This record gives sequence, C-alpha cells and structure tokens, in this order.
Amino acid sequence: MRQLAIGVNFLDVYHRNGTYPLPQLPATPGVEGAGVVEALGPGVTGFEPGQRVAYTGLLGGYAAVRNVPANRLVAVPDAVSLDAVAGGLLRGLTAHMLFAHVRELRAGDTVLVHAAAGGLGLVLTQWASALGARVIGTAGNRDKAALALAHGAERVVLYRDEDFVAAAREFSGGRGVDFAIDGIGGATLLRTFDAVRPYGMAASVGQAGGSMEPVDLLQIGKPRGIAFARPSVMQFMTIPGLYQEGAQATLARLAAGLRVPVGLDLPLARAAEAHAALEAGQTSGAVLLRPR
Repeated sequence: MRQLAIGVNFLDVYHRNGTYPLPQLPATPGVEGAGVVEALGPGVTGFEPGQRVAYTGLLGGYAAVRNVPANRLVAVPDAVSLDAVAGGLLRGLTAHMLFAHVRELRAGDTVLVHAAAGGLGLVLTQWASALGARVIGTAGNRDKAALALAHGAERVVLYRDEDFVAAAREFSGGRGVDFAIDGIGGATLLRTFDAVRPYGMAASVGQAGGSMEPVDLLQIGKPRGIAFARPSVMQFMTIPGLYQEGAQATLARLAAGLRVPVGLDLPLARAAEAHAALEAGQTSGAVLLRPR
C-alpha cells in the first residue's frame, strides 16, 4: 500500500512515551493511514492495484509504503476523501464502540464530551448528534468552542473559566448527563464522575492531561451510583467482525456528511512537530502526515 495520508493520534504519543508499552523495539509509530494498493500478495483477493483503501489499528503507520494484511484493509468509497478517512477511521471506530457497544446511545440522551474540538471530540460530537443526543462539550479557548459548536455541540464550556460539572448538571436539567466521555484523565476524570446522573455512565478513553489516577469503586458507588468503563478500541479491533462493523459504520457516516476538519498537515519528516503540537494542546481537528 502506498500511503497518501497518515493519521496522527494521541495513541501515537502514548506509544512513543511509553504510556502504552510497545510489544517490541525498535518500532515505527502510527496506526492508521489511507492511500492506494500498489501490489497484492499471493492469494489475496477482493482488492486491485490502484484501489483507494485505508486501515487502522496497525503499528508501523509512519511510512510512505507498507504491507497491510488484507483483512485489515477497507475499500474507501468515491464519496469519501482519503484525508477524511485517514483522520477519522480510528476515531469513528471509537465512537461506534462507545455508542453501540459500551453504552447504546438513544435519542434524547445527554452526553458530555471533553476536548470537544479535538480530533476525537469532533467525531464523537457529530456522531452523538446524528443519533439524536444532546452534546455539551469542553474546550480550552473560544476558537475551539466555536469549532465544537459548528460540529453539533449544543453548548461548550471553557473549562479554564467555568465549572464543567455545574454546567453539565444545568444542561441536563439538574440530574447529570447520561454519558460522559473523558480522554483527559488525571483529576479531570474524577471530577467527571460528578457530572453524571445516578445510573449513568462515564467512559475513560485516554489520558491526554496526565497519568490516570487510581479509581476506587467507592468513587463510583455511593453516593454517585454510576457505571464506569475503560474500553480499549485497540482491543475492540482485534475481533475481526467488530473491526469491519466499526469501519463500515465510519465510512457510512463519512459518506453521509461526518466532517473531519484537518487542523495540522505536515510532511512525514516533521512528525515530531505533530506530536509536540498534540501534547501542547495546540491542535484542533485531525492531524495528518504526508509522505513526500
């Protein structure tokens, strides 16, 4: 496969800094990309040279050309841009996992999305809105807040200036949101529990803001009485049927208008700059690398 766009995710940062240990070293980071088939291995069927394809969940993405198992490739429809799928496939699979398998989202549900203007946040916000949910997000500045509002959030809290817990409770009529999704970690996760209604759910999908604090069962039990999930999209994708289900759901959403704005687009040789920008909270939307 010749890659034309490589998606950069916080997962890449976690692999690089050792938060999520790699199975062996040396290793090439990156877990998703989009491009065209260059050649087929012996016995491979279902694809042809020149076909537009994408994949996610496979280490080794920061490369111009790479081998990809055929069962991980997905054909990209003409109606979907390669940039959108390179920046949105992993995040779309995450949204599908959360809203179809971790907690089935229903029309009218209230959802809190942290970092709503980030690459994952924008996908989660649009996906939840398309399912009929009401979304309140958090963001670090007014520009990011405006971006989240333009992508389906009903309200966005500037978390440096406003208490997101109080805002989420007000947004949900005083009881707390039905579902809170936190990719920040650290102290933010523990505070997020207070934004969830009794018998609602909080899901942790990352720790962009720092290492994970230990979660005691008493912190989610009395008096909160909530459910807590720590789902792994990488584990989700190891089940072939779920991988294909999530990938096709993502492609369908993209074809139906799910937007993946690209906030940073760099040559592959400048991958370190992309990681630095992510870690500093300077990006919004997707981050792409280009083999040149």
